[in-house]
Amino acid sequence: MNRRGFLRGTAVAGTVGVAGCLERLGFEERSAWSNPPLVENRPDAVYLPAGMEEMNTYGRATDGEYAVELSYTIPHRFWIIAGETEQVDVKPDDSMHLMMTVWDVETDTVLPVNIGLEILRDGDSVGGRLTPWAMLSQRMGFHYGDNIELPDEGEYTARVQVGPIDAAQTGAFADRLDSATTLEIDFEFNRSDIHDLEFDLIDEDRRGSREALPLMDHGEHGDSDGDDGSDHGGHNGSDHDEHGGSDGGGYDPGHPPSSAGPPVEELPGELLGTERSADAKLSAIVTDVDRFTTNDESVYLALYLRTPYNDVSLPFASLDATIDRDGSTVLEDEPLTETVDHEFVHHYGIGLDALESGDEITVSVDTPTVSRHDGYETAFFDFEDVSFEVP
Repeated sequence: MNRRGFLRGTAVAGTVGVAGCLERLGFEERSAWSNPPLVENRPDAVYLPAGMEEMNTYGRATDGEYAVELSYTIPHRFWIIAGETEQVDVKPDDSMHLMMTVWDVETDTVLPVNIGLEILRDGDSVGGRLTPWAMLSQRMGFHYGDNIELPDEGEYTARVQVGPIDAAQTGAFADRLDSATTLEIDFEFNRSDIHDLEFDLIDEDRRGSREALPLMDHGEHGDSDGDDGSDHGGHNGSDHDEHGGSDGGGYDPGHPPSSAGPPVEELPGELLGTERSADAKLSAIVTDVDRFTTNDESVYLALYLRTPYNDVSLPFASLDATIDRDGSTVLEDEPLTETVDHEFVHHYGIGLDALESGDEITVSVDTPTVSRHDGYETAFFDFEDVSFEVP
């Protein structure tokens, strides 16, 4: 079964396939959501989950610099990473899983930011101020979201507090996006919009395999064609696309950019290599671009921490570097700074006085604190140090 009935329970046995008919006859549905199937014997790595949900979009807004898109899908479980890993299960009263993607309009870059959310109805707050989780999913990539409960169907406003960026800013990001803003998106909540979303099961012999679902193409609209590798993004044909932004207009800057970073081979600088640890990819690039260095520094080391299949950056991690030269340690456990740059994109970096041929750079990584959806929750733990040699 790969349709909405798979995730929806009903009070009367045998009514899953005719729930819509009962509603038209006047019966009020009182079904509860439940967790989708979880792959057994999951590897300690990125894996293909048991299925994937269709998702749709309520609207977008901007203040001219920040932009945010508000999307929704069926409620589903996720894992919070904060010291211990905590599984958050679906609750019967959850209305939807609400998601926000934040990006910079000028550079078209998905951003790690501070974010807050308040849902309003007729100007009154519903549930108070919320703090959506920074999340990683195989279809959405990096985003913010949570399962939320709304009291009734009807019209609401999502008031999203965005910014500042939660990383150092260089290049086109310098002296920009250094304060918070508030963006508003009006939307209409209809339970049928959530219930009509599809959940596609993946063939059992593929579940748990060492691969990942493709990132959703935000530019594609329409319904799923039912294939395991199909894109489930896009709108459902409703008028939800054109809700007004914070300026009161119908802002539509286009779909948000992908959270996948450009291939490291295409980035400026000298690529020292790419290693794998805890099933994440770590790449090291050295550059002498002067915006990264001070008077006492001549080179800059940029480390890229990404997912192994879709090249999505892993934010909110802690990286340290040690450099050994001719049998001596010239830099020991020096922290790298999480940074966003228009050319070098999201990375972790440090300015150095010099690097010499034969230097060995050892990088250690702590667990990224971003929350995870199915397929990522067993990966990116217990990192082993990786090393790069300067040619």
